[in-house]
Order: sequence, then structure tokens, then C-alpha cells
Amino acid sequence: MVSVRPRRMLWTALALLTVFIVLALGVLAAPDSPWTQGLDDAWRRAVGVGPESWLPGTAVAQMFQHLGQLPGAVLMFLVLPLTLVVLGRWRSALFVIAVQLAGPGLLSQLTKNLIDRPRPAADAGLFGPLVQVDHGSFPSGHSVSMAALIITVLALIPASAVWARRAWIVLGVLLAVGMVWQRTLINAHWFSDTCAGLIGGTAVALLLWWAFLPWLRCDQARRVWFLRR
Repeated sequence: MVSVRPRRMLWTALALLTVFIVLALGVLAAPDSPWTQGLDDAWRRAVGVGPESWLPGTAVAQMFQHLGQLPGAVLMFLVLPLTLVVLGRWRSALFVIAVQLAGPGLLSQLTKNLIDRPRPAADAGLFGPLVQVDHGSFPSGHSVSMAALIITVLALIPASAVWARRAWIVLGVLLAVGMVWQRTLINAHWFSDTCAGLIGGTAVALLLWWAFLPWLRCDQARRVWFLRR
């Protein structure tokens, strides 16, 4: 039987990608002070902290910090794909790697280099980034990675596991909000950078979910090798 891809998923992904592109063009038009700057400044005054704050050092904040760095990359590029291969889900493993290459890899880094928006800097009693950062504030690579992780795991959960999907969606929303909080708490990004990162990461992951859907369904329809008779 031919596996049908839902058009709604495709159009949603394309719509989100369009929103991301529009946001990117808006920042590109004035990287030093885009149209979101008023909101970004207000959010930074309300959420951003200085080096004397204990919040960035908490376990929760550090978890979000590391998920967007080497530990998160190892999890999504090595641990999860290798686990899927061991379980006989090589198609799903390819999907996971493809999302990582297209989202946190291509989309995030290409946009950062094209737009090169300045990071928040110490000004008028406010602090700059509390961690070492590279150039290019738009979009937040951590947010792109988080959105990619959320959609990737959701795609790996079979559609028949309704409650598991619902539980993951709730957790995913909390993770997304948490990443926005952590990146702006330490002044590593502007608020709009994090929102755009979530939108862009979701768009790319959804688009690849749609493309890989027949393979993912094939994997989910088969029992793992060690449960077969």
C-alpha cells in the first residue's frame, strides 16, 4: 500500500519557513536595530541578568546550555542514531542525522553568516553575554537545535502511541520556553533570535519529517530485531 504524506504537514512546514525568511529579511535590513528591537530591549531588561546572578549556574540553565553545544550534538549525531541502528531502525537514524545537518547545521549557520546581527552588549547598566559566543546573533542556534530535537523525537513516536505523543508535546513546549528563557537570561541572544530559531528549526524538521514519513512508518511497523521470533 502506498504511504500517503499529509499535505497539511508540508504546508505547515513551508508556512513556518516563510515566516522565518520574512523575519530574517527584516533583521537583514537593519542588523544593528531591526524592527523587533523595541521588544528585544524590553525583554532583555526584564529577563537578562549579570555575572552576580546565581540563575545561570543552576542545573536547569546548564542543561539548556549544554543541549545546544557538544553534549547535545553527540546525543543527536551519535547516540540517538546509533541506538536506532542497533534497534534495526536505520531509516529513522538517517532522518535524525538529516534534520541535524539541515537545521542546526545549514539553516542556523548560513543565516548567522548572512545576517551577522550583533549580540547584546553591555550598555546602560545591562550586561552582555555571560558565556563565550561566536558572531551572529540571529537566529539562536540553541533554539534551532531545541526545535529540531522536539520535532525529531515526536516523529519517532508512532502515531498509535497517542498519549506518548501528547506527553512529549507538553514537555516539548516546556523545553522550547526554557531554551528561550536560558538564552536571553545570559544575554547570549535577543528575544527575537530565540523565537526565530524555534520557528526555523521546527520548519526544517517538519519538512524532513514529511519527506521521510514513508520510511519512518516502515520502521515503526516492524518489530525490533530482538523481539522477533
